[in-house]
Amino acid sequence: MKKYNTGTNSAIGLTGSGVRDWMVQRISAVVLAIYSLVMLGFFLFGGDVTYESWYCFMMSLPMRLFSLVTILALAGHAWVGMWTIFTDYVTTSKLGPAASGIRFVLQAAMIIATLVFMFWGLMIFWGN
Repeated sequence: MKKYNTGTNSAIGLTGSGVRDWMVQRISAVVLAIYSLVMLGFFLFGGDVTYESWYCFMMSLPMRLFSLVTILALAGHAWVGMWTIFTDYVTTSKLGPAASGIRFVLQAAMIIATLVFMFWGLMIFWGN
């Protein structure tokens, strides 16, 4: 059986093992789900939601820390998911020899977008 080198490695590590990618994807999904449930609980059981109650809730230290963890989880989840899509669908068998260059551009754009949104979220919760 002939092995083909696709030129791609694991999204997180250089080992080629997808176990870490799988763990990042699953753990981040759990964090995002819990954050969604907390937000849903606030709106369902928080009574009359006003600007003051929303501000106090979101700017409390526990929610700021939880939001920080969630922003990082979202960045990791998005990166692993998009890396998987790019390496599965932007291939030489589908796009020809230009696939590597296209995949590089798409991954670079994804890295830039993820960093911009991550820093933007951090500035919202931890900025002035």
